[in-house]
Amino acid sequence: MIHSERNRRYLVAVLRVVGVAAVYYGAARLGLLRELTVHGAVVTPLWPPTGIALGCLLYDGLRVWPGIAVGSLVVVGMLGGTVTPSTLVVAAGNTLAPLCAYALLRRTGFRRELDRLRDGVVLVFLGAMAAMVIGATAGTTMLVVDGKLPAGNFWSVWAAWWAGDVMGVLVVTPVVLVLGRVRPPRFTDRWAEAVALSAVAVAGALVATRSSLSMLYLVFPIVIWAALRFRLAGSAPCALLVSVLAIVAGTDGTGPFAGHTIVEVMINLTVLNGAVALTALLLAAMVAEQQNIRHRIERACEELAEVVDQLAPGRSAAAWPSRAEDERGSR
Repeated sequence: MIHSERNRRYLVAVLRVVGVAAVYYGAARLGLLRELTVHGAVVTPLWPPTGIALGCLLYDGLRVWPGIAVGSLVVVGMLGGTVTPSTLVVAAGNTLAPLCAYALLRRTGFRRELDRLRDGVVLVFLGAMAAMVIGATAGTTMLVVDGKLPAGNFWSVWAAWWAGDVMGVLVVTPVVLVLGRVRPPRFTDRWAEAVALSAVAVAGALVATRSSLSMLYLVFPIVIWAALRFRLAGSAPCALLVSVLAIVAGTDGTGPFAGHTIVEVMINLTVLNGAVALTALLLAAMVAEQQNIRHRIERACEELAEVVDQLAPGRSAAAWPSRAEDERGSR
């Protein structure tokens, strides 16, 4: 019995690692469908594997890091054609970046429910902007060492690499956290609003990213609507939808991205995706925090009312002097 239980746990651990590696690889394949070339280096405006890796760490802990390492090594080896020392360094950087983000978030008391404003701020500045420096630095440095990138172009490629990793955390990690706590749906009157929001989000994002009239600002009322009414469960998928459609339009050179260079498209996509992700993430966190405060106040009022109800019947008539008796006593 002991051996069978141990074997079962070992099998579950192995399957978990394999699953994380497979999801990491699949996310990388999707990200590479819309790759851009900056000074000969392949970069993406949104690198989903970083968001997948951090989301898996937040749910399953450090035990899934081998899956991240294996998935990263397979992806980097696929891009390079062979496994070299430089490939190992790049894979190590891609693995250490989400691990560092996880450690920083844990140390600051991050809650994966993202129901506090401080959780959103910590995810943005520590989990995304700070930790993703590791992967971008390791990858760009190896390109220079291997002679694939001139040293003078280091910072432009580094910025593009870093921005793709940051967007992966800001856009994909919240969606992973939402999917991790999905419950069986309850059919309420909000389903009609959710369907309407989905339709408006798709139509509005298509118009914003495909129109030649530079109407990208149309996506922000939609994201705000999703955050105010459905919190992170609504705003995170909306932000992902907008980012994906914007990247497709940007790499196709259509709509507001027509006539721009690759670097300009990369900058525009980074600014747009970053603004949308920050709006969705921070506004949803603020709404959730305010609702939680209101619920705690309501519960406190209910508990106080119960205490008063329990105390009032037990008091004798003498404990509640009438107003007339008070007045006589004062005379």
